[in-house]
Amino acid sequence: MITIYHNPRCSKSRAACELITTTYNNANEATEIVEYLKHPLNVEQLKQLNAQLGCAVRDMIRDTDAEYKELRLSDVSLTDTQLYEALANHPILLQRPIVVRNGRAVIGRPPENVAALFA
Repeated sequence: MITIYHNPRCSKSRAACELITTTYNNANEATEIVEYLKHPLNVEQLKQLNAQLGCAVRDMIRDTDAEYKELRLSDVSLTDTQLYEALANHPILLQRPIVVRNGRAVIGRPPENVAALFA
């Protein structure tokens, strides 16, 4: 199963979906596309996704959105718990797309990053 946390308004997210469909998913694995703005992840789901990514919580956060500045998320004293809560409450802050396959995940920025899941 391939899961893509997707924002259809994002060109990088659309490009990653296209690459998976046309290039990487040769075995025609089942694919679930989750529009995370319509179906936000809760804190526990974000923690699981973070474990699959194997990165710092901050690496999951888009620091270019207005909410990032409004919420003062650049403050290094914020705990991981506070960052997870910010992501859960403001899903627009989640990096996109995030692709999960076989218990591993990558951030598809650039879209070619998803190739690592199919190697």
